[in-house]
Amino acid sequence: MTIIRYLLRPAVIPAWSAVLISILLILFPAAGLESSLRGLAIWWQVLFPALFPFFFISELLLGFGIVHFFGTLLDPFMRPLFGLPGSGGFVVTMGYASGYPVGARLTAQLWEQKLVTRAEGERLVAFTTTSDPIFLIGAVSVGFFHNVALAPVLAAAHYGGGIIVGLLMRFHDRGAAATESPSHHKQPTGNKAAHARRKSRISEALRAMHRARLLDGRTTGALLQDAVQAALRLMIVVGGLVVVFSVIMELLKQAGAIGVLSEAIRLVLSIIHVPPALSDAVVNGLFEVTLGARAAGAAAGSGLIHQAAIAAFVLSWGGLSVHAQIASLLSRTDLRYRPFFIARLVHGFIAAGLIYLLWNSMGPTA
Repeated sequence: MTIIRYLLRPAVIPAWSAVLISILLILFPAAGLESSLRGLAIWWQVLFPALFPFFFISELLLGFGIVHFFGTLLDPFMRPLFGLPGSGGFVVTMGYASGYPVGARLTAQLWEQKLVTRAEGERLVAFTTTSDPIFLIGAVSVGFFHNVALAPVLAAAHYGGGIIVGLLMRFHDRGAAATESPSHHKQPTGNKAAHARRKSRISEALRAMHRARLLDGRTTGALLQDAVQAALRLMIVVGGLVVVFSVIMELLKQAGAIGVLSEAIRLVLSIIHVPPALSDAVVNGLFEVTLGARAAGAAAGSGLIHQAAIAAFVLSWGGLSVHAQIASLLSRTDLRYRPFFIARLVHGFIAAGLIYLLWNSMGPTA
């Protein structure tokens, strides 16, 4: 019992897990090589062209002070809704538009510039880690399900669930210190009050952008060079994690562990009256979002509503591959991984539930 207790300690689990993966690589070298090549292809053909431009642009926007501009403008809306400074609005927009892990990357950058506290950063990354619309519509709805009419309900469940998680996360660590709001000048009253408030807010936002640009101090050429280098470094980390998790999943499949997990998931699905045939989609989705969504679309005969619910869960959970990318991005900050993990689970269940709730009004009619 003493040995078992020692092996289950959080600090020891990564060590013996690495030993186990090494043994499996020795036992199944061909499978490891093939899965590594598959992961590399996914990174080079899909992730690199999709994510690199967003990483590059985000570096430029931070350097030019654009984030500070929008932060000042959006502060009156973000704080009451999500308990976040206005700069979080920029992260929400970029995160939802470009998909994981852009939201986490931008959150880490805001933390480095002291634009968010630890509690605010944890709230922000918890609900800005979503699929991008192109993947949800083009790859999942059209490519995997061959049904573009599925896109509205899938998007409503996935992004609506993300907003609900954001509203819930405003209660996370409520007693923690918050960043200061931009200074407010005394606002006039009367017929011209609204116009004066807008003008004052825009002027204040422009001043914040100018101050941020002066504090940055880099020339445009230096900023472009730094943006390219930072984006490339991050893409290498993302690519390495994709390859690693592709290999791990294939090795576990060869060892039979995936089959055991699939049977356990099958039992749980049967209890909640979801077709057990979707267990493979859940298992694949626990590790990698693309594989899970593809398996959900391929589970013909399980009922489209159930297939869509599992796909929504997988997209919102994100897969351990995405979790590893987020953990890597947060490792240079004091933001904790645990709130993110819990938020991903909650988002997954909310999104799946919204599929059933919205199906009659938004689901495909045929």
